[in-house]
Amino acid sequence: MSPLLSNAIVLSLFLFSLALVLTLLRLFKGPSAQDRVLALDYLYIVAMLMMLVLGIRYASDTYFEAALLIALFGFVGSFALAKFLLRGEVIE
Repeated sequence: MSPLLSNAIVLSLFLFSLALVLTLLRLFKGPSAQDRVLALDYLYIVAMLMMLVLGIRYASDTYFEAALLIALFGFVGSFALAKFLLRGEVIE
């Protein structure tokens, strides 16, 4: 791996970690339920991106599969939360 790619990976992981911390603050301090749901959506997106960067760093397919699962479960979870906020029930 080239030094430029290695430094870019370290920098991106640091920035994603910073984004995770700020998102967790919004998740716990959010003034409304909608803000918390958006923070949760952003949290799973940043976690997925971190898994993809780690997959590039370690050249492992396992990280890419984990990122795919995070994206799938995150989408289903955010859909269920949005439906709950709109109607008050998830299963009709």
